[in-house]
Amino acid sequence: MHAFGVGSVVEKLRAAGGGYEVVHESAGVELGVYVLVAPETDRQQPHDDDEIYVVLEGSGTLTVDGTPVNVKEGDAVFVEAGAEHRFTAYEQLALLVLFERAR
Repeated sequence: MHAFGVGSVVEKLRAAGGGYEVVHESAGVELGVYVLVAPETDRQQPHDDDEIYVVLEGSGTLTVDGTPVNVKEGDAVFVEAGAEHRFTAYEQLALLVLFERAR
């Protein structure tokens, strides 16, 4: 078992102007908190693993391989490994990110 706080990590990253921090890592899963604060842009590159974004706070647009989807608190989006994706149209966005790590 591994218990961890997410809210405190969101606050820490928000105070730092955004960023990403891993809160749990095991053989098959990485769980992180990703905070974006405008005007900082999302500079992600495609990942080697499937991932799921869960919006904890805020709203914005996630464009995946050219297809935009509006997201808000409580929404979740699956992004396939290798897909080009980026968040835009946000003022502040806090996300829980789940990566499925290849075994």
